[in-house]
Amino acid sequence: MPLYRITMKQRIYTNNIRLEPGMRVDVVSNSFGNPIYLNGGQLVIDAFKRIYGVDIKKAGVLNSVYLQIKRIG
Repeated sequence: MPLYRITMKQRIYTNNIRLEPGMRVDVVSNSFGNPIYLNGGQLVIDAFKRIYGVDIKKAGVLNSVYLQIKRIG
């Protein structure tokens, strides 16, 4: 199962949600596809909620414009 590191690229403040560059989460996926597009990005959304307490879907940053995705394992 591949391990992905998802990192914020830039500072965002929208819908009362503040995201800073460098905020990152690691997610394990059952698939080799991009985790921000698989199953609506739920793995990534849950990881950001669990670690930082923010909803990146509500902030509208669940895409590769704002997030850098790197396979690390």
